[in-house]
Amino acid sequence: MGFFRRLFSKPAPAETMAPVPGKPISTPAAAPAPAVTALPTMAEAEAAASRPATSPQDGAATAPVKFTAEGVTRPLPPETVNLYQPQKGHLIFGQTSDQGMVRTNNQDAALSFFSISHSEDERPDFGLFIVADGMGGHELGEKASALTSRIVADTVLQKIYLPMLDSMDNSDADRPTVAESLNSAVKLANERVIKQIPQGGTTLTAVVVMGNMAHVAHVGDSRAYLVNRSEVEQITRDHSLVQRLIELGQITPDEAQEHPQRNVLYRAIGQTPDLEVDTLTRRLVAGINVLVCSDGLWGWVSEKEIVDIVNNTGDPQEACDKLVALANTHGGHDNITAVLFKMPGQQG
Repeated sequence: MGFFRRLFSKPAPAETMAPVPGKPISTPAAAPAPAVTALPTMAEAEAAASRPATSPQDGAATAPVKFTAEGVTRPLPPETVNLYQPQKGHLIFGQTSDQGMVRTNNQDAALSFFSISHSEDERPDFGLFIVADGMGGHELGEKASALTSRIVADTVLQKIYLPMLDSMDNSDADRPTVAESLNSAVKLANERVIKQIPQGGTTLTAVVVMGNMAHVAHVGDSRAYLVNRSEVEQITRDHSLVQRLIELGQITPDEAQEHPQRNVLYRAIGQTPDLEVDTLTRRLVAGINVLVCSDGLWGWVSEKEIVDIVNNTGDPQEACDKLVALANTHGGHDNITAVLFKMPGQQG
């Protein structure tokens, strides 16, 4: 009698089995609601138990009986965890600055800021990288470069980064573009330097990275380079006397290295209230390196040496250290600053 009660009674809920790591979780399909029928009599049950099952060769195949557990929560698919892996999913960067072998203080200023977010908002990675090379004497230059980098960073965060966190909706016609915000940040720094440090000045090269787009603001003769596997591309233009002479065909780049006025700038922060700022935008391909540096680096380290060090050194911080050390080995006649960041992925 116990056998027949177990056969025709409602099955007990199945136990929920813990998933085994490394094995897929299979969820049984939900069974249709059972039809309401009368229970068989004892005689009918005994006859059914003794009757042989019909095989496929005998005619219509008998479908196997499936028992579906009731009251069991359907397991959710495992969530893909986005671990922070700089070499795969995010840019990595390094920064080094040194007074060099001749100067008694460092008038360069450098600033690096990088933000990663992960949420349903899908905000892009954000980076800000600044190099400023101060001019104007022992203390005035370092004060001008520090003030400039601080004001530009504060303005960029207020006008670009924080609004990006608030909304990625670009339909707001009143919101300034990234280039406009960078331009206003540099001009504000120029006003402050003229007012607070009248005899001081500085160069500035600032790069804002949003996703795979780089937005550059530039004044003076600090530089930004794109460095790939075989060559470098200077994407900023020097605002120097020797560069104008090169463009006019009056001297060669090699002659500019030895020109007595190679350090004379016709455009820099702190020189004039009517400052013109160069801005540009570049799409950064996977695996590309971006180097932002002062003339204390590019004036004493060749482009070939830059390519060799950047491509043969996996860590951007170590590459910055090597570049600065090489500039010192070549004389270290000026302050030396290098900021290097590498985009995720592999170069094609």
